[in-house]
Amino acid sequence: MNILAIESSCDETSAAVISNGKIYSNIVAGQLIHERFGGVVPELASRAHQQHILPVVENALEKAKITKNQLNAIAFTRGPGLLGSLLVGTSFAKAMALGLNIPLIEVNHIQAHVLAHFIDEPAPAFPFLCLTVSGGHTQIVLVKDHLAMEVIGETQDDAVGEAFDKTAKLLGLPYPGGPLVDKYAQQGNPEAFEFPLSEMPKYNFSFSGIKTSILYFLKANQAKNPNFIEENIADICASVQHTLIKMSLQKLRRAARELNIREIAIAGGVSANSGLRKTLQELGDKEKWNVYIPQFQYCTDNAGMIAMAAHFKYLKGEFTSQEVSPLPRMDW
Repeated sequence: MNILAIESSCDETSAAVISNGKIYSNIVAGQLIHERFGGVVPELASRAHQQHILPVVENALEKAKITKNQLNAIAFTRGPGLLGSLLVGTSFAKAMALGLNIPLIEVNHIQAHVLAHFIDEPAPAFPFLCLTVSGGHTQIVLVKDHLAMEVIGETQDDAVGEAFDKTAKLLGLPYPGGPLVDKYAQQGNPEAFEFPLSEMPKYNFSFSGIKTSILYFLKANQAKNPNFIEENIADICASVQHTLIKMSLQKLRRAARELNIREIAIAGGVSANSGLRKTLQELGDKEKWNVYIPQFQYCTDNAGMIAMAAHFKYLKGEFTSQEVSPLPRMDW
């Protein structure tokens, strides 16, 4: 059972091949063009996908030593994501599946992040909780089965990844700024500065308030000392990162305790953050959790996770038709 998977939800063009549940290739092409604009420009992203998708697919097939005629299905990200970017991947997948006369499998990008935990061993046991954290999403997901998931908590405004990127922009760091905040944070004091924690009902999050407080904090201190950021950047990054991680994990801990679940995972681009990975592991040791953290290559957007999701959908015969279209705001 060979499946080619395509991911094109934002600014990475990726293709992967999975055979009987094992990933044999996972090729990712990034887009450096967005750096000069300080963020992803949707039109430029879709154009770059058009340039990258054919060589990325060819590379994935070549590395997996699979020919297109040996494929049993084509999988693709239907959403959520940028419409133009999703259109490229969806159209390519539909055309290739039509030409080869094989089934199509649509995949929810966020569900695929969760299922990335089944690429390698050990995999979490059901039911488990997964904190999905990225530039566009922050959710606590109750995972009952491979294809049975329920969002029990989510951000009511901004995502935690957006808070990291906004902080980086305020500090004058280049895009993508989240990894740079993490890098500086490793050299700083996480208790140097204090930022307010927002409180939301049940397991929900809010990160818009902390973004505003960081803005006013920097303005006030720069008014006193124009070199404040340059002189304190490591401590600022460490303090901000400490606050964002604390806000994320306190809700995860509450959910785990109230639902009596000890199988805990993280997924999404922000799960590559070294501070989050370390703090979650420490909290897991304290709470007696079994903690699952994906490999770095499966944290950010990649087709390997799309392929893994497609594998489980193929086993259940969940295929889609040639009439399918992208869903930028795809629900669960």
